[in-house]
Amino acid sequence: MSPNSCWLCKIFRAEENGISSKVSLEEVLQWSQSFEKLVTSKYGPLIYKTYLKTEHSDENIEFWLACEAYKKITSQRKRISVARKLFTGYIQPQAPKEINIDSPVRNAIIRNIQEPTESCFDEAQRIIYMHMERDSYPRFLESRFYQKLKHSLQTNSN
Repeated sequence: MSPNSCWLCKIFRAEENGISSKVSLEEVLQWSQSFEKLVTSKYGPLIYKTYLKTEHSDENIEFWLACEAYKKITSQRKRISVARKLFTGYIQPQAPKEINIDSPVRNAIIRNIQEPTESCFDEAQRIIYMHMERDSYPRFLESRFYQKLKHSLQTNSN
C-alpha cells in the first residue's frame, strides 16, 4: 500500500505535524454528533480534509472553507481578487479543483463575478456542504481513519 493511500500513514503524518497530539477525545467524539460540529471545530476541518484526500474530494472542504473566509472580506478590491481566484480554482469548467455544482448555479456565478457580492458563492457553498454532509461525512465516520483516531485517543486517555 502506498503512503498516499495508507490511513495509518496519514495518522502518523498528522502525529508528526502535532495535530493528533493536540486534538482532544472530546472534540473527536463531537464530530460524530453532526457535520456542523465537525466543520466548525478547531481541528475537524483539517482531519476531515486529510480523509477527503483519500477519496480525492478534498476540493469540497477547501472550497467551503475558502467561502467562509470570503464572506468575512470587507474590502471590495480584495473581494474581487479573491472571488476571481475562487472562480478560476473551483467554479469555471475544467478548473484545477472543479467542484460539482449544477449549471444554473455556475452560470449565476459567471454572471456575477465582475461585481462579486459577499453572497455570490452562497448557493455553491450550500450545495457543496450538502454533498459532504450526505456523502462523504457518513463514510468518514465509518472509516478506519476516524475509528483509529478515536480509538487511539480513547486508549491514550485511559
